[in-house]
Amino acid sequence: MTGQRVGYKRVSTIDQNTARQLDGLTLDKVFEDKASGKDTVRPQLQSVLEYCREGDTFVIHSMDRLARTLIDLRKMVSDVTACEIAVEFVKENLRFTGEDSPMAILLLSMLGAVAEFERALILERQREGIAIAKAAGKYRGRRPVLSADRVAQIRERLVAGESKVSLAREFGISRETLYAYLKSKG
Repeated sequence: MTGQRVGYKRVSTIDQNTARQLDGLTLDKVFEDKASGKDTVRPQLQSVLEYCREGDTFVIHSMDRLARTLIDLRKMVSDVTACEIAVEFVKENLRFTGEDSPMAILLLSMLGAVAEFERALILERQREGIAIAKAAGKYRGRRPVLSADRVAQIRERLVAGESKVSLAREFGISRETLYAYLKSKG
């Protein structure tokens, strides 16, 4: 008996779309996170790992959707395959079973390192661009997502006992953004 094919999609923010990920694949169940990949503690990632059983295949669009660092990527693949669950990366056309050849492990490491390097270059260029724009007086940061009135409304509703999670969802912001507004004096 063949196990299930269980998909996992991830985008970094709630306003991004996962539609292109795993498009056209036949999957038994799909889990989706709208959270940063900076660490591996994500609600739906934990759910998919709890859901998968021996013989299943864990299908991810690409390595960078699972992990942002080579260390996290290798650990995740190792931990999952140790439970006799295959890991399949669609974009890279790679499949890991735990009985992988040295060449497969080398490919995982090389492609993971390249993805980590690419991410670091993007962040470096972004910081350089912001510094140049600030020096030219053209950069003022992101526009506030919430007005001072809306932040005051959220604070009042929190005091009244509403949950941060439900308020973040209602106002269309992430919990991290909500916490940032609550920490600010504005």
